[in-house]
Amino acid sequence: MNKGLDMNIRSLILPATLVLCTCALPAMARGPQGGGQFAGQGGQGMGQGVQAPVAVLSAEEADTLLWMREEEKLAHDVYLTLDAQWDLVVLQRIAVSEQRHFDALGGKIERYGLADPVLPGAGVFSDPELQALYEELVASGLESSTQALVVGATIEDLDILDLQQAIDATVQPDLQRTYGHLLEGSKNHLRAFVGELRALGLDYEPQYIDPLFFDAIVGL
Repeated sequence: MNKGLDMNIRSLILPATLVLCTCALPAMARGPQGGGQFAGQGGQGMGQGVQAPVAVLSAEEADTLLWMREEEKLAHDVYLTLDAQWDLVVLQRIAVSEQRHFDALGGKIERYGLADPVLPGAGVFSDPELQALYEELVASGLESSTQALVVGATIEDLDILDLQQAIDATVQPDLQRTYGHLLEGSKNHLRAFVGELRALGLDYEPQYIDPLFFDAIVGL
């Protein structure tokens, strides 16, 4: 497991601050179907072009890839679970994008001959820390529709940090490209959640990424 990413999950609960409203919220780990299952476990995914000869991943690279695969499932499953309660278009739309992220990483796991850690069923994870985190995030997001948006922003906030660390942790160009595509997607997701909060007269303060980087992503 990537040491830098492992530090993120150890800080499970941090406050997510809103203007005029402060809420305690569990932080997401580093390192996410309708009907309780993802549409696909593999797929071609993002960042894949002509396939080069397959390299051997280091233990750190492999652990990071497997973690990111389950992290994308976590985001997807949280969003669908909260959408079932609050019926928010932003949750539905981003869950579809998380499915693509999930499939892209599944393609990389297949390419490198790794054992996929994903278990069938929504909200079920092979890593006990991710399992506990999923339950905390869902419980927080079920408090209110506004808090569901805060949960979404928090997930993307940490996902951006994790993907930056994943890019730094690999020397494989194809993994760097795929993580880079996912990073840009997570930036878009963060903009969407922050935009929904701002439309309510509220704001989200970043818990993981640098505040200046956050401002550059979402704008002032």
